[in-house]
Amino acid sequence: MAMTMHVDIVSSETAIFSGQAVMVFAPAAMGEVGITPRHAPLITTLRPGEVRVQPTEGQEEAFYISGGILEVQPHVVTVLSDSALRAHDVDEAAALAAKERAEQAMQDRQSQIDYARAQAELAQAVAQLRTVERLRRRRA
Repeated sequence: MAMTMHVDIVSSETAIFSGQAVMVFAPAAMGEVGITPRHAPLITTLRPGEVRVQPTEGQEEAFYISGGILEVQPHVVTVLSDSALRAHDVDEAAALAAKERAEQAMQDRQSQIDYARAQAELAQAVAQLRTVERLRRRRA
């Protein structure tokens, strides 16, 4: 029997995923991390992007997160995010529109605060689009 760990992905609204897995990949601040059962304890911030979970049975599942915190214990991985969606629920048209709005706001900025907000929105929109593209490639 393969060694497993419990994985929870939670947004501010609801629990998105809870189950057993053999591997988790997440977009940590220092780069993508891969977590396996019995991983050393770790707490790190997450960038907007894709979290992938390889369950004990079935297909790998992908989720978009807007950033957040990753907590790793030897047999438990928790992803806390303000916003999280299953990858197939990401609205590509809305992400493209958000990207265009953010790029326009960066050009038309009125202050540093506006520019920083636009940069954050652009990072989230680009991460959503990458998640959609990766999902599309895996299905092909």
